[in-house]
Amino acid sequence: MSTTTTTAAEPAVVSESTLRAALSTRVRPSAPSALAASVAFGWRAMLKIKHVPMQLFDVTMFPIMFTLLFTYLFGGALAGSPRVYIQDLLPGILVMTVVMITMYTGMALNTDISKGVFDRFRSLPIWRPAVLVGMMLADAARYTMAALVVTALGVIIGFRPDGGVMGVAAAIGLLLVFSSCLSWVWSAIGMKMQTPETVMQMSMTVLFPLTFASNVFVDPSTMPGWLQTIVDVNPISHLTTASRELMHGTMDSSAILYVLLWSAGLVAVFAPLTMRLYHAER
Repeated sequence: MSTTTTTAAEPAVVSESTLRAALSTRVRPSAPSALAASVAFGWRAMLKIKHVPMQLFDVTMFPIMFTLLFTYLFGGALAGSPRVYIQDLLPGILVMTVVMITMYTGMALNTDISKGVFDRFRSLPIWRPAVLVGMMLADAARYTMAALVVTALGVIIGFRPDGGVMGVAAAIGLLLVFSSCLSWVWSAIGMKMQTPETVMQMSMTVLFPLTFASNVFVDPSTMPGWLQTIVDVNPISHLTTASRELMHGTMDSSAILYVLLWSAGLVAVFAPLTMRLYHAER
């Protein structure tokens, strides 16, 4: 009876020269700057519109519907005619439209988190806040688009800003500052909520009272005293007042100051909170 002895094959020895030949000899590219990384993520967010054109619906059709509905439904009852009412209404509709779409920052962030893309971004050797800053840059483009749609439609149906182009540009600039700062709130919420739908529900719960309990549609002097107190401290009221005055050729310094203070406060509280949640394990 014969026996067969099997010996394990020894692993092949790979020389150092063979290993080096398999590796790339090119110089490793340097890490992107904070600006380059932020712009890259901003461009990524804008490309989503190319692939999902329905994302433009909120910055085009909704502003048009709001402007036309409120102007022609309430203009005659509140101001005698739609043409008179639009002079006071349009800055308020502009504020309401742009502020409402700030919630999509948190929804887009939550979508990336739920799909696992966000974890990949956090592992990249880039400036850590670039993902969030890039998304907000893209959102600023969306806010500008919505503002231009509302303003152009208002001019078509009779809005005549006494402040001219410069007044309108100043009002839109102030609105973009506040809206970009407000986006940090929804970013923090987007980091904690489980689904984009929950982010939207939470955002609308806050935004609806803010926008309607303000001076966007009517003069607060017609409201009950307790409601006037709420309207007077509402940041949306300050933003609407500042925008109206700028568009009509005057300047309410106190309203502008309040808007800037609110903006600084939102960033001071929610930007560090968002970054802390960003670094933490989800």
